[in-house]
Amino acid sequence: MKLAVLAVSTLLFYIGLPHVASLAVMSVDLGSEWMKVGIVSPGVPMEIALNVESKRKSPAVISFRDNTRLFGEDAAAVGVKYPNKSFAYLLDLLGKSIDHPLVKLYQKRFPYYEIVPDKERDTIRFKLDEDTYFSPEELVAQILVKAKQFAEHGAQQPIKECVLTVPGYFNQIERKALLQAGELAGLKVLQLINDYTAVALNYGIFRSKTFNETTQYVMFYDMGAYSTSAVLIGYQTVKTKERGYPETHPQATVLGVGFDRTLGGLEIQLRLRDYLGKKFNEMKKTKTDVFTSPRAMAKLFKEAGRLKNVLSANAEHIAQVEGLLDDKDFKLLVKREEMEEMCKDLFERVKGPVQTALKTAHLTMDIVSQVVLVGAGTRVPKVQEVLQKYVKQDLAKNLNTDEAATMGAVYRAAELSTGFKVAKFITKDAVIYPVQVTFERPTEEGSVKQVKRTLFSLMNPYPSKKIITFNKYTSDFNFNVNYAELDYLPPNEVRYLGSARLSEFQLSGVSEALNKNSGKNAEPKGIKAHFQMNESGLLNLLNVELIVEKTILPEDETGTLSKIGSTFSKLFGGEEKPVEEKPTPETAEEKPVEEKAQEQPAEEKEDKPKQDQVKNETQKNETETAKETKPKVGTFKEPIKSTEHILTILPLDKKQMAEASEKIEKLNKLEADIKRRETAMNTLESFVIDIQNKLDEEDYKIAAKPEEVSKIKEACTEVANWLYEDGVDADTETYEKKLDELHALTRDLFSRVWEHRERPEAIKSLDTMLNHSSHFLNNAKNLTKKFNPQKDVFTEVEIETLHSLIVDTKQWKDKAANEQEKLGKSEPIKLTVKMVMDKIAALDREMKYLVNKLKFWKPRKVEKPVTEKPENGSDSSKKNESETTDSKDEVVIDVGGDEKEAEVTEDPNEADAKEDEHLEL
Repeated sequence: MKLAVLAVSTLLFYIGLPHVASLAVMSVDLGSEWMKVGIVSPGVPMEIALNVESKRKSPAVISFRDNTRLFGEDAAAVGVKYPNKSFAYLLDLLGKSIDHPLVKLYQKRFPYYEIVPDKERDTIRFKLDEDTYFSPEELVAQILVKAKQFAEHGAQQPIKECVLTVPGYFNQIERKALLQAGELAGLKVLQLINDYTAVALNYGIFRSKTFNETTQYVMFYDMGAYSTSAVLIGYQTVKTKERGYPETHPQATVLGVGFDRTLGGLEIQLRLRDYLGKKFNEMKKTKTDVFTSPRAMAKLFKEAGRLKNVLSANAEHIAQVEGLLDDKDFKLLVKREEMEEMCKDLFERVKGPVQTALKTAHLTMDIVSQVVLVGAGTRVPKVQEVLQKYVKQDLAKNLNTDEAATMGAVYRAAELSTGFKVAKFITKDAVIYPVQVTFERPTEEGSVKQVKRTLFSLMNPYPSKKIITFNKYTSDFNFNVNYAELDYLPPNEVRYLGSARLSEFQLSGVSEALNKNSGKNAEPKGIKAHFQMNESGLLNLLNVELIVEKTILPEDETGTLSKIGSTFSKLFGGEEKPVEEKPTPETAEEKPVEEKAQEQPAEEKEDKPKQDQVKNETQKNETETAKETKPKVGTFKEPIKSTEHILTILPLDKKQMAEASEKIEKLNKLEADIKRRETAMNTLESFVIDIQNKLDEEDYKIAAKPEEVSKIKEACTEVANWLYEDGVDADTETYEKKLDELHALTRDLFSRVWEHRERPEAIKSLDTMLNHSSHFLNNAKNLTKKFNPQKDVFTEVEIETLHSLIVDTKQWKDKAANEQEKLGKSEPIKLTVKMVMDKIAALDREMKYLVNKLKFWKPRKVEKPVTEKPENGSDSSKKNESETTDSKDEVVIDVGGDEKEAEVTEDPNEADAKEDEHLEL
């Protein structure tokens, strides 16, 4: 990890921006099971933000119980006892209807959740109770809120901007749903980056120096909790001219992608859970079927997860659950071979994503230099065995499988933010769901023909823009944007994608635009629709416009310019002035060359070569004039209004977003209030215990009066008894009020103890300051006009001021210290630490003034009489001149033990230069 941070520090640095409150940015790798948060802040290039347990990753779980919202480990613990109150594996539920195959699979895996349809959006909601429902976007948003808190705690400043990783197989509606979840969490999502692209970026930034113009092919195989993907990446260096001059940058290009949405560690864990449940029923320890108890199944699910991880490193392990059902314990020895047998069909699917990735890239395995493992699922030995057998090469395990995507995404976040500058690393992602435009066109026979045009083909790189032209429409029309054929995917993956229909666009005002741009000189060139696939993989219709080519004649140009000139004359020139007629190119041509020669009689005297030159120039001008008289063709654009109608799951509208934001904000406030109450109660309890312990210490005993101790002990006992009896259910304000009362009661005692402890050190510092000041004063007296006319740095008033201050301070210290010594430890303080520090500050100000004056003092220049120089110059004169220019005066003053040397030169800019150097450091 240290090497990684060191390497990145050479690629990324902080640019100081004035008046900016927050510069840190974050990334969130929100997986189905775990969440990792990365941050970049000034002074810390890239790091993982720790959670409240100081761990680098947190379970992506949220729970609600007894008006308390919990996250991570706490929420997972609630899920064991109350599984229907704890929600996990939410990511793959975004943007799906109640009858979606993945929703049906989720209900089968976790039957204790009550999932109901959202009829307004044709999606789903979780029912918590009769009055509380949560959409997947709202639950994911709350998890992102907690991720934001982790990042802000790690960066020690507010964070608003982030980059979110997203599974590469997410479709358009799933990506939009995740963006809305980020918006509900109060985050500005700079980009959605595919998880495998983030991994490829993280892999490349540490190996960029090894890339060249020849492409290196690397495959990343990622098996997570929910899904598996394989991606083929091409690394090389490319030349760009973004800043006007050629530059060479490393680039990672996605060449092929394959995936399996339901192949992951979760499926292995579920099969182990069901196996353990079956074995428990066979033991017949109770008449109750374990599969009918949600709490028992949640306990088995947790144990199955632990068992899966242990069996990845051991050949066998004992699974055990205390009080599984009806207070009956469960214990069973499970072997790795048994796990592999029950998951045999899953391991047969391991090579599927690799095959699809090679197929989409149109490449073979022999060109791949390395297969890198990513994701916790690849730790299963059988997965590695099957994969290695297929790819026929050793598998690389040199990447941090848990944090690679997080670190790649946070690098991208730093690049997109305004507060950091990173070494450029280009990434080119690829379209895995081809997009096409379909529309209807009437035929000559009178029928209607459906036309399909591919907009973004399979593996087209993005971000990119495409334009499609409609040539035969003269009135308003519609066209659809859908997914194209997905023959390269297995049938089940096509079903998981959902509806192939995306949006219908209605274009209006077509005939009006055509009529507006009609005429004998106008020729319509069609209606162009401009589409963009942006960095987040989202398809957008940028604009639609009618393109018309118009032939512009010279008189049209002149007439137009004349009108414009006339308008400006009226606006700014008062009365309209007549426009002087100037000879046009046509009249100039009509005038013969001989006439021009008569108007210039001087040319008649020139010789024949000169006349030929004039003739050639005249012919050239005539040719250029003829070209100018030719008609010009101009292109004009007329905007066309477009309206989009989404044909699949609807995103949250403004009203629903506002309601969801209000709901989340109430939960955030409730959580903050609960945390504040717990903090107030714990602080009050700790303060009571702390006071009771301190009253037994010697320093407090001698500083407190008997009646004061009695009063404090009585108050502490009263508060302690109240805390453990009636105060358990008290509100926050009551805790804070009682704490303030105890503070007021003990403030004087604590202040006296602190003063007695700190006063000796403060007086010692004052004595040191007086000693240094006295040494400085003794030396400074020698730098006055009275004692040293040539080096009169200080005036008599300045010396006398410092002397008086030193004397007064010594007298005050001796008197105040003696008075304080006569007082008892429990009596009010007369000599406070603040008084001593004020005296030190006064001496320090006076000393700094005099030291700075000494630092910038320069001797007076003595003007020497001007003497005549010898004609040839002499060595002596040069020597005198050199001595005059380079002479230096030194002033050495002892400022209290350590000898300080101040060198004063005749260079007036020397001090400023030293100050500039200090500022740069």
